Amino acid sequence: MAKSVIIYSTPSCPWCIRAKQFLKENNIVFLEWDVSIDKIAADEMVKKSGQMGVPVMDIDGQIIVGFDKEKIKQLLNL
Repeated sequence: MAKSVIIYSTPSCPWCIRAKQFLKENNIVFLEWDVSIDKIAADEMVKKSGQMGVPVMDIDGQIIVGFDKEKIKQLLNL
């Protein structure tokens, strides 16, 4: 079954771009929130992660701060 993947990012963040590219390369469907323009998404991201920095990923309720490729692969069974 597909996992729920949300990525909180900004357009200017190089690690966000890498994280999204990694998900696309592995055919992972994800929901993207641009926290630079979406205050509600930004507040949600901080509440979930305790962090202001991006990217933050929510994979089935597991929070990953930054582009931690090994952790992402582990949670997505890649």
